[in-house]
Amino acid sequence: MKILCVADHRDPLIYTSSLKKRYGHIEMILGAGDLDMDYYGYIVSVLNKPLLFVFGNHNLKDLPRYRKGYYHSLPLDEYSKELELLPKTYGSTYVGGRVKNINGVLIGGLGGSMSYNNGPNQFTEVQMFLYSLRLLPKMIWNRIVYGRYLDILLTHAPPRGIHDDDDRCHRGFQVFRTFIRFFHPRYLVHGHIHLYDRNENRRTQVGKTTVVNAFDHVVIELEVENE
Repeated sequence: MKILCVADHRDPLIYTSSLKKRYGHIEMILGAGDLDMDYYGYIVSVLNKPLLFVFGNHNLKDLPRYRKGYYHSLPLDEYSKELELLPKTYGSTYVGGRVKNINGVLIGGLGGSMSYNNGPNQFTEVQMFLYSLRLLPKMIWNRIVYGRYLDILLTHAPPRGIHDDDDRCHRGFQVFRTFIRFFHPRYLVHGHIHLYDRNENRRTQVGKTTVVNAFDHVVIELEVENE
């Protein structure tokens, strides 16, 4: 299975009329954050493939719509207006704090960045650890049923010491290193760290896991074991 991963920036190689010709063979799309929903909607409408995404630390205006209880708190007229906006996503699936089985691929999502100014979708190391525990029940179920916990962990921030920077905003999470050590996903796909040189490394092998920076876009391949 070929999977298109995008993050952080509207890539002119993706946001183009030739997208179908260039990436029509893609079977799934992953969004690693800091992209607006109509960009995801464009990709899905052209390629007609499932797209799963997490939010980063920017472009968060749509984040409340994907948090539990948001619609129930709205007056009826506002609720109707909000629902009118959803078709722009063309069925993109939010996986923050969730695990999904999409066409036999087991995907979990942990969006957000390290806390640096107490903004929305920012986490301390402890908070991210607690957030990651949401994935555990479904992952244990996956292990029992499919023989593996997860195929892909989709994040916005990178693991600590892998592709990250020293400033607090762009520092990775140590809990992601722990996650890799215990659960061995085939891939950890992240964004957040911008790449300005085509020769910069965007793939790092850590044990059985390939850590991939999805800035702009990158294609990964995954052999589907079972559905």
